[in-house]
Amino acid sequence: MNTSFDPKKHPHRRYNPLLDEWVLVSPQRANRPWQGQREITAEKDRPAYDPDCYLCSGNIRANGNRNPEYKGTYVFNNDFGALLNEEVDFSEEYSGFFTLLPERGINRVVCFSEDHSLTLPEMSVEQIKNVVDVWQEQFNELAVLDHINYIQIFENKGSIMGCSNPHPHGQIWAQSSIPAMVQKTQDQLKSYFEKNKRTLLQDYLQQEITAGERMITENEDFAALVPFWASWPYETMIISKQKRENIAAFSEDEKKSFAAILKNLTTMYDNLFETSFPYSAGIHQSPTDGKEHPEWHFHMHFYPPLLRSAEIKKFMVGYEMLAEPQRDITPEQSTAILRSLSTIHYKKK
Repeated sequence: MNTSFDPKKHPHRRYNPLLDEWVLVSPQRANRPWQGQREITAEKDRPAYDPDCYLCSGNIRANGNRNPEYKGTYVFNNDFGALLNEEVDFSEEYSGFFTLLPERGINRVVCFSEDHSLTLPEMSVEQIKNVVDVWQEQFNELAVLDHINYIQIFENKGSIMGCSNPHPHGQIWAQSSIPAMVQKTQDQLKSYFEKNKRTLLQDYLQQEITAGERMITENEDFAALVPFWASWPYETMIISKQKRENIAAFSEDEKKSFAAILKNLTTMYDNLFETSFPYSAGIHQSPTDGKEHPEWHFHMHFYPPLLRSAEIKKFMVGYEMLAEPQRDITPEQSTAILRSLSTIHYKKK
């Protein structure tokens, strides 16, 4: 006689409709002992100003340029950008197994605050809204450029995520091509929209709100949840409740709501292990290629690496690199943990 399937106990695969991929969930492994690498998490109270920081107000950057005495946000072209904003002559001599195409673009750095000691969860809603304002302004400025077809806004937080400077900041990469992962998402969104005349995330979010199992926090305009198909232990996603193709469509009230949910979610993250919680986070929104994109629905991904504590992280190796993503703790378990956390930062208790 077969045992009745229980997703809380038995291995199973979950489908990710945004990427047309699967993730293996193995809840029976959640309690396995850990004898692997432990991260160094000695948190230092950083000063409000660091004379050696390249991003602090008034300081000289690595290339010799001096930052202005800015207050609040500050944007500049990345001194060591991955893309170059120059046209090149190109003859299509590369094809077959050696196909390549030149890529043109603009890389910018967005400093969130002049205060070196802050991170998003420690900023006020109004301060975070100023960051959202800048994201919107930068999107609008870059979107009108003929050679820019996609704008990726993101933040890497913490040295564990490869962030080389602890000053509160993010990046914007605007480029001539639509990146592979975004293109894959667009294909999935378009297929769903053409079939249902609604966005995939409109319908998905409604079902998540009804189910309630993976909802973490919400307000009038946005919802934060653990996706059903999440691969990272504490992966989350923020989705706009109204169909918005990109950040340019946000009203003043929506920008404030977005700032509020960013503060709440990132505060919960910090409170989880009472540490400055590392992650890579980024906005997915419609391309700027001059085409209509009714299939797109604004959302933001958070991919944190921590697993059991501030010292133990999830590694995507072995099976994950060769087969497909795998997780132990279920999305529902991580939701319950995150949802139970306070939105008052642990440093203020």
